[in-house]
Amino acid sequence: MDTGNGMERTRQATQTIADGQEKPLILRSMVDQPVDEMTLLEQSLLMAELSMISYNDPSEAARAAASIGFPDIAFYERDGSQAYRFRNQHDCVIACRGTEPNEWNDIQADARASSVLSETVGRVHRGFKREVDDLWPMLETALMCNRQPLWFCGHSLGGAMATICAGRCLLSHIDCDPKRLFSFGSPRVGNPRYTQYTKLDHFRYVNNNDVVTRVPPAWFGYRHCGAEVYLDRRGKIRKAEFGGKTRDRWIGFWNGLINGKIDSFADHSIHQYIKAIDQALVEERQNQVSCTTGGGTVKSGPPMPKHQMQKINRSDSESTRVTE
Repeated sequence: MDTGNGMERTRQATQTIADGQEKPLILRSMVDQPVDEMTLLEQSLLMAELSMISYNDPSEAARAAASIGFPDIAFYERDGSQAYRFRNQHDCVIACRGTEPNEWNDIQADARASSVLSETVGRVHRGFKREVDDLWPMLETALMCNRQPLWFCGHSLGGAMATICAGRCLLSHIDCDPKRLFSFGSPRVGNPRYTQYTKLDHFRYVNNNDVVTRVPPAWFGYRHCGAEVYLDRRGKIRKAEFGGKTRDRWIGFWNGLINGKIDSFADHSIHQYIKAIDQALVEERQNQVSCTTGGGTVKSGPPMPKHQMQKINRSDSESTRVTE
């Protein structure tokens, strides 16, 4: 792959989609190949942007999705629960819509801490399950006809919903298993038995002090799913278990107060997740250019969970790089 051309293509792909007086969407992804052939960071940015797009009405979402390579969309809604199916000639993506503070259903879903029996094994959050139950008959019908690689994503409540949806798809009679799940700022979903039984290829992004990632409380019996990818106070990707996480969060909290914001809520924004992933992707491509041209020492890429550090299925003409 000509990484220089790849970086130029990314700069050219940055687009702005605006609708009336609403805040414009800044989009950086450009999909012209199967998602499975993209690097992990490219996949992460794409899924974060599709999660962001899912907050919008169908008309704006259609324009935004088409601009980055997904011209075929379907919108599902029932009783305030919403999700999109984005599709192109290669892939199908289900993006569950996250929490809107002015939507009572979403506030209720986040607030309910009681759990119920899942449809498989273990217990899940009652509110999150109810949101999925509203949409599942429509999603199940759509997915039964799907013959493309299937991906799931979502931010906030949408991340929890996408986790449950992907688990149902994996364990159901639907022929297409999820390729991968990406969640951003997701709350805890179920108890240990549920998270251990529902094995998914899942990357769960956590931005520093994002308060939503800490609810419902662990002492209520809830646990997180998937492999955590932690973004520190500077927006850098760190290994989830790095020793300075507590200190990093405290510094981020106090820096937020100094700047007049509450870090726990500011860090939850999907735009913050996208900004950090995009910066990591820029650095990854700069490292690839250095490696190709021999221009200096090549730094390692952002740390990812070890079982997923290898680049994803590149063609024979491309080199395979392992990020540590």
